[in-house]
Amino acid sequence: MNDIFLKACRGERTSPVPVWFMRQAGRYLPEYQEIRGKSDFLTMCKTPELAAEVTLQPVELLGVDAAILFSDILIPLEAMGANLAFEEGRGPVLQPPVRGEDDINRLHHIEPERDVPFVLETIKILRRELADKVPLIGFAGAPFTLASYLIEGGGTKSFVNIKRMFFANPVLFRRVMDLITDVTISYLSAQIRAGAQAIQLFDTWAGVLTRHDFRDAALVYARRIFNELRPLGVPMVYFVFDGGHLLDLVRLSGADVIGLDWRTDIDTALFLMGDGNVVVQGNLDPCMLFLSEERLRDRIAEILFQGTMAKSHIFNLGHGILPEIPPEKVKLAVEIIHELSA
Repeated sequence: MNDIFLKACRGERTSPVPVWFMRQAGRYLPEYQEIRGKSDFLTMCKTPELAAEVTLQPVELLGVDAAILFSDILIPLEAMGANLAFEEGRGPVLQPPVRGEDDINRLHHIEPERDVPFVLETIKILRRELADKVPLIGFAGAPFTLASYLIEGGGTKSFVNIKRMFFANPVLFRRVMDLITDVTISYLSAQIRAGAQAIQLFDTWAGVLTRHDFRDAALVYARRIFNELRPLGVPMVYFVFDGGHLLDLVRLSGADVIGLDWRTDIDTALFLMGDGNVVVQGNLDPCMLFLSEERLRDRIAEILFQGTMAKSHIFNLGHGILPEIPPEKVKLAVEIIHELSA
């Protein structure tokens, strides 16, 4: 099996540098669109055969060094009792939002084997299919990010409701966060038992917090998750989107790998985190996949060079692949990364 991703997670230098992409299974691939045309998104997530098929597509088509489970970070919230729907043009909607005691009382802890068996079955299928190929990454949304969706009732630009609860009703906020944290620990533990060989915690919205508030509203809960999962022995990645101002705190999370978005260069990130004894993942701007081959090669070379300053480096985008990206450009990027880092 190609295990350079796992080696890099453990801090080993590899040749070539491993590469995988967030949202590498998705709307930019015609093969994905063909399946998506016959099923809605949630049905795909909840049908193990379909979820496994689209997880495998980028491994076969692009030559990436890891597969990431096809699912959605909001799946555990639905299992907790939230009413989840995906609306065209709006994205995820969770109604009614969680704003008071009665709303929280509607939610409950989960037993993954009972409440999300399709996720675990997908992982088992994938481990069989990937046995001699590449490792499988499981994932979950971090508590602050999941709480944002629950409390706001969906996506938001202001985060006024979750911040209002955090500042005006901290007891209620902690109750929501403690429940989500416990659920996330159970959910990721079950993924690992089912066969996930690494996990990534996505904190998509924690970057909206100040440094002071990040400690109490997000970091303490992420730390609890990583501390609980550590005895299970798989590498753990923490990705805080738009979190350049938080990197020294993110490093205190207990994660093995720190994911970086494109806003902070790797050399700057290492300086902010204190030294180069850190495993980093990232961080090409997804829109740079629109560059010409020559210019794309130059930008990849620059990131690879900066990655040599870290303990080890996993190449990734600074966020997910955009639907508008040509698939051939993504494949080209993988080939350039492998060629230049070999």
